Amino acid sequence: MVITTGMDTLEMNPKSNDANDSQNGTLEKNESAKSAKEIVMEYVDLITERQDFKTARSYLKDNVSYVSPLNSFDSAEPYLKYNESLHLPKLDIKKVFVDGDDVCILHETNLPRISSTVFTSLWFHVDGGKISSLRALFDPRPFIRPQR
Repeated sequence: MVITTGMDTLEMNPKSNDANDSQNGTLEKNESAKSAKEIVMEYVDLITERQDFKTARSYLKDNVSYVSPLNSFDSAEPYLKYNESLHLPKLDIKKVFVDGDDVCILHETNLPRISSTVFTSLWFHVDGGKISSLRALFDPRPFIRPQR
């Protein structure tokens, strides 16, 4: 179990009385393998801050699954093309939760084009060092224009 407060992560081993201990009582850290949280946070930075979709592609499985109230994709290229069209600003991250290969980000995004701030929950699943699924939950009403 991993508990995240702000940007700090505390890994708990139920068989240990000491946080961050492995089962054999020693600290273990594989420097070459990134955690699910590191993968997700780097990916989010690439698509929002850096707008580097070519590098962001390397963080996604070919058959990444994306589902939100407005769209769904089951392939990396159309999903990234959609993300590129959004011109997402930096996310105002409120909380990050980690549970093994699952990472949940709660954030607000100011969207001047629609004169709204949208609160969103993003649930990423990382498999084999790459993002295999992403679920976004938000109120879609600000994006839906009334018919004229």
